[in-house]
Amino acid sequence: MALQRTISPIDGSVFVERELASPALLDATLARAARAAREWRRVPLAQRAALCERLVQHMVERASGLGEQLTRQMGRPIRDTPNELLRGFAERARTMIELAPAALADDPASAKPGFVRFVRREPLGVVLVLAPWNYPYLTSVNAVIPALLAGNAVVQKHSDQTPLCAEHYAQAAAAAGLPDGVLSHVVCTHDDVARLVQDPRVQLVLFTGSTAGGHAVMRAASERFVPVGLELGGKDPAYVRADADFDSALENTIDGAMYNAGQSCCAVERIYVHASVYDRFVEAAVALVRKYTLGSPLDPATTLGPLARAGNAAAVRERIADAVARGARALVDEREFPLSRPGTAYLAPQVLVDLERDMRIVREETFGPVACINRVASDEDAVARMNDSAFGLTASIWTRDTEAALRIAGELETGTCFMNRCDYLDPELPWVGVKDSGRGCTLSKLGYAQLTRPKSFHFRLA
Repeated sequence: MALQRTISPIDGSVFVERELASPALLDATLARAARAAREWRRVPLAQRAALCERLVQHMVERASGLGEQLTRQMGRPIRDTPNELLRGFAERARTMIELAPAALADDPASAKPGFVRFVRREPLGVVLVLAPWNYPYLTSVNAVIPALLAGNAVVQKHSDQTPLCAEHYAQAAAAAGLPDGVLSHVVCTHDDVARLVQDPRVQLVLFTGSTAGGHAVMRAASERFVPVGLELGGKDPAYVRADADFDSALENTIDGAMYNAGQSCCAVERIYVHASVYDRFVEAAVALVRKYTLGSPLDPATTLGPLARAGNAAAVRERIADAVARGARALVDEREFPLSRPGTAYLAPQVLVDLERDMRIVREETFGPVACINRVASDEDAVARMNDSAFGLTASIWTRDTEAALRIAGELETGTCFMNRCDYLDPELPWVGVKDSGRGCTLSKLGYAQLTRPKSFHFRLA
């Protein structure tokens, strides 16, 4: 019997063991989902919405217990994990429920005597959702709830770091009364995932994860004309102008870099600060970072937990060392955080300055608690530096001048532009990346487009 094991970053122990699905079980899961999809699409939207609301409520009511399990699986401090369900998960799901009637309504063509003409958005069938470990509920809800609302059946495959999240979805679906097969999950290998992507019963693949993972999904999908939505990595920049509210910009950009130990696709990984406030900002950033408490994520006093895996911490530590070897300065002494030790998932937060554009830590997604701070001379300099990246997920501008922010945002190559906030996803706005940050979009009314296909009705009246 082949097993999948989840190693808790808290202490390196095995927290979850699950049997990997056999080919027969994977086939049966897809067959059941395909049958369910044919029936589910006939269920009125209002009934689908009511069942989805019951599913959401079931999980929200259990946020405390699910949050603790999430902490044990991937290491985020327990003071934060329940909020993934209580805030973001619930907000996104309920927003998509509210938007569904308008987004899925028939779209009539202009009046033409003797004809009835309109476009209807019809479900695709079976949607395969591939979810990551860093925000397993937040990222999956972007796809799962709207896909169900649109009339599709969903098969989930969650990361081997957070397999219990998929199980909780299944339990909530059963408790809510969703028909069998409408929402299911599998535990399987990467090779099995490739075979699922290639299976003709899957009509859409939605992947959230690394850019490398996105390329793997695209390779698997290349033999058939299956649509693929990709929510990938980021190297998100922030620009602090001279006129910014200094304290707010400092607090929020550093939090954007450090929250969830920096393990977010829209974490603030590059901070560009106008020269007139640069020295003050760096000094204050170092003082703020030193206030973090690195410790067991089960301790409510901990503000910075371990990374999800010891190997991830080692990779971030190596990139910091590489940057320092090439002339960057690390301003936080790792010894100030005694729990930060090589070979473990615990890593001290860091502030880096004197960075060059060709350093790996500037070019590649870090996914760790590192704030890279750079001096810029002007808005034009900031825009050029912010766009100098293979990624384009979000960018933030910190200023009191809205007109300036609009002008700068218009020049940025990114899916979302913020002013005076960062590291946030508004479910009424489409979540979309450019360049290596992805393709397609989720959430908002526009998010329903990739979950359905348009069908034209052109009736000539007798």
